[in-house]
Amino acid sequence: MEMQALLKYLKLFEKDNRLNVWHFSLLSAVLYLGYRQNQSKIIKVSRSRIMSLSHIKTLPTYHKYFKELQTMGYIKYTPSYHPGYQSEVELLFN
Repeated sequence: MEMQALLKYLKLFEKDNRLNVWHFSLLSAVLYLGYRQNQSKIIKVSRSRIMSLSHIKTLPTYHKYFKELQTMGYIKYTPSYHPGYQSEVELLFN
């Protein structure tokens, strides 16, 4: 993921009044992982890593706002139930 793509996403988030600090925090964590993985569409994630990066400490908070991002159409989450494979988050906005 390039810096231009990151800035484009952040500008998009800025315009959406439905988003709060928890949404921003989760989206920032996902974008950071995408940047580190050099991926702009499908990003490998783990719940513990996203929680750590977003500074969200409780599971209910994480699940609530992560689910809301899916409902709002920002991400599509594909869980992996295999311990050797990471789950994936697909960025749905352009």
